[in-house]
Amino acid sequence: MTSSIYTTSIPVFKQMLGGLKGVLAKAEAHASAKNIDPNALLQARLFPDMFPLLRQVQVASDFAKSVSARLAGVEVPKIEDKETTFAELQARIDTILAFVEGLDVAKFDEAATREIVTQAGTPKEKRFTGQSYLLNYGLPHFFFHTTTAYAILRHNGVEIGKKDYIGTY
Repeated sequence: MTSSIYTTSIPVFKQMLGGLKGVLAKAEAHASAKNIDPNALLQARLFPDMFPLLRQVQVASDFAKSVSARLAGVEVPKIEDKETTFAELQARIDTILAFVEGLDVAKFDEAATREIVTQAGTPKEKRFTGQSYLLNYGLPHFFFHTTTAYAILRHNGVEIGKKDYIGTY
């Protein structure tokens, strides 16, 4: 029997990262067709104190990678945040997709009760069960950043819709 934690995480990350790849491809095509400097979109923000598109994509992919790894009980791969182009963001997503697709389903058998300990940028330690980590922390953060990336592009005139955001399922 496939772990319910596996089925509520890996297929979701794959679907949404695929959607994110699609909206990034449309954004790059939009910039080219409209003769817009791609950096205008890559550095676009919804508000000055929010991350730009480029960072939203990095953080979304980081959540897919780190949540999957922790739930599987494997080391979180380190990926430097050095992307500066649409092509590099696409390659980053491909790397994350290859990682999550390569995780053994059996590694998720005890994921719901596995203790997950994080320090999300603060000195305050957070402890979760795997189920709580996925449902109350990992997925909400992942969806926030994928949604914000979509919203930045849509706000900047890229012709994308809900089907693009959702991806293939």
